[in-house]
Amino acid sequence: FLPGRHRMNAVRDTDADAVQVVRDETWFAGRASRGVQGLKAYDPGHDLVAFRRQFGEANLVELGSNENPYGPSPEARAAILDQLHSLHRYPDPLGADLKRALAKKHGVDAKQILLGNGSHEVLMQLAQVFAGADEDVVFSRYGFAVFALATQAAGATMRIVPALPDDHPTMPLGHDLDAIAAAITDRTKLVYLANPNNPTGTWFGQAAFAAFMAKVPAHVIVVMDEAYAELADEDAATALPLLAGHSNLALTRTFSKAYGLAGLRVGYLIGAPGLVAVMERLRESFNVNGPALAACEAALGDTAHLEWARERNAEQRVALTEAFGRRGLRAMPSQTNFVLVRFGPDTARIEAELTRRGVVLRPMGGYGLPEYLRVTVGTVDENRRLLAAVDDVLAEVRA
Repeated sequence: FLPGRHRMNAVRDTDADAVQVVRDETWFAGRASRGVQGLKAYDPGHDLVAFRRQFGEANLVELGSNENPYGPSPEARAAILDQLHSLHRYPDPLGADLKRALAKKHGVDAKQILLGNGSHEVLMQLAQVFAGADEDVVFSRYGFAVFALATQAAGATMRIVPALPDDHPTMPLGHDLDAIAAAITDRTKLVYLANPNNPTGTWFGQAAFAAFMAKVPAHVIVVMDEAYAELADEDAATALPLLAGHSNLALTRTFSKAYGLAGLRVGYLIGAPGLVAVMERLRESFNVNGPALAACEAALGDTAHLEWARERNAEQRVALTEAFGRRGLRAMPSQTNFVLVRFGPDTARIEAELTRRGVVLRPMGGYGLPEYLRVTVGTVDENRRLLAAVDDVLAEVRA
C-alpha cells in the first residue's frame, strides 16, 4: 500500500502497476463494513457517454435506460431556467413546496413524503434504516437491482423468492406474491416489491396486492417501488389506496421516467408520518437541488404533457411488441416504457452487433436473464431505426 502522493505517482499504465492498484482496492475493501465487502457496484449496462462521443447523439439509438424520449414538460424547462439566477443559494432543505404539491396530487399529508436524489437513494436508505445484521430482506428474483444492493450494503440477508416461470400463462417472470408472503419470517424486516417491475415489465392487480398485505405481519415494512406507475394501465396496483390501513406500507416513485426528468435525479417516498420522520434522520441535507425542486413542481402541474407522453408510449409499446412478434421474438407483457425481449442463445452476439451499429439496448445477464435484452420504447423514428438494425443483425446471425 502506497499512501497519498506516493501512490498516485506509482500508478502508471503498466501491468505491474495495475496489480498494485488492485491490491490497493483489496486493502481498502478489507476495512469496509461487512455488507460493503461483498458488494458489487451498480452496473449501468454501457458507457453511454462514450457511445455518444463515438456515434454522435443524432446517430445513436439509445434505448437501454428506460428514459422518456419526449422529454419533460415545457413548464419544467422554464422553471429550471428561472432558477439559474440563484445557483449560489442553497435549495430549500425541506423541499416544502414540492412536498405540498405531491401531497395535494396524491391526497396525503406533506408529513408523509420524503424526497430523495432519485428513488434509488430512498430505496437504499430504507435498508440502512430498517435492516441490518441477522435480519432478512425479502424480494423477488428479477426484481430491481437496487433491492439487492440496498440489502447487502445494510449487512442484512437476502431472501430471494423465485419468480413466476417464463411459461406462466399470464405473467411470465412476474412476482409470485404467495411465495413472497410465505418467505417472511420473524427475522424479516423489509419486503421490496416493484409494480410494474423493472426489468421484466410485469405487474399485479389491486385485489392480489390487498390479499398479499393481509398476510404480512405488522412488524414487516413493505416497500412498493412504483417508478413506472404513471405509465401503467389501471389494472396495475398502486399502494396508495392501502396506505391509510397499513402503517407498515410505503411506496416510492420517481420523476425520471414518465415525467422525463432523469437528468435531475428526483424521487420520493410516501408512507406513515412516523416512518418518514425516522428516515429524515438519515437523509442527506440539501439532497434535492433547487432547479430540480422547481422543475418537478412545475411538471406535476402540467398533466396535459404527462398524458400526451403516456399515450405516445402506450401506442409505441404495442407497436414494438407486435413488431418483435412478427420477427419470431418473444416480448414479455409490459406496463412500462420498455419491453423485455427474448433473443435466444445468440443474445450476446446480437447485442454486440447492435451496439456496433449504434443501437444500445440493456443486456440482462446481470439479472440472470442472459437470453434477454431490455428495450426502451422509443419514438416512432427510434423504433424504426431499432427494428431495421435488428433485421440486419438477425439476418446475419441466422445465416
